[in-house]
Amino acid sequence: MPFTFMTITFDDIFKSSFLENFNTIPVFDMVTTMLLSFILGLFIFYIYKRTYAGVMYSQSFGITLIALTMITSMLILAVTSNIVLSLGMVGALSIVRFRTAIKEPSDIAFLFWSIASGIILAAGFFPLAVIGAAVIGIMLLVFSQYKSFEQPYILIVHCDSKETEIKVREYVEPKAKKLALKSKTVTKDAIELNYEIRLKEDDTSFINDLYDFDGVNYTVLVSYNGDYMS
Repeated sequence: MPFTFMTITFDDIFKSSFLENFNTIPVFDMVTTMLLSFILGLFIFYIYKRTYAGVMYSQSFGITLIALTMITSMLILAVTSNIVLSLGMVGALSIVRFRTAIKEPSDIAFLFWSIASGIILAAGFFPLAVIGAAVIGIMLLVFSQYKSFEQPYILIVHCDSKETEIKVREYVEPKAKKLALKSKTVTKDAIELNYEIRLKEDDTSFINDLYDFDGVNYTVLVSYNGDYMS
């Protein structure tokens, strides 16, 4: 009985759709999408840097916005090319949890903007991604320049007696639109006062004169965004 030999080619070895998926996404589409996602990520980073109004600016968060846009585009390209891969990706990503605390509410908007831009670009809606980014960026720049309230400050005064405390308040009140005592700490040797103050004019030189008062040990004026105090 003669033996028959079966010829196994390279294509047969990788018949499990490896080679079929290799050219599923055209190289031009991949390059174009990744390049545009990088450019839009840079634009989002620029808008974030220009409009940031928090206390501590994070350079790493800005870079994360660029990476997030590109990663989302890459992920959506892969998902749209293979229905089986998309189902597996949903299961894999369902276990991911973002546990980092978001201190600024606007950071959530920028994160969502980066993700949305990546999805739209990978879906092929390039004009929508570009025009939408331009409109959102202009809107954020315009509203970041508009201030509907006075800059709040925290005034900390360390004095030695109740009489000095009264003098300090009488001196500061005419210069403030709003002056509210937030906390008061009393020890045997000193009194520490914490005021929320909104100035009538954008002039903080009064803090120097306040320091020269008899009985005042030191003064501190701290700017804050008003989110954590009423």
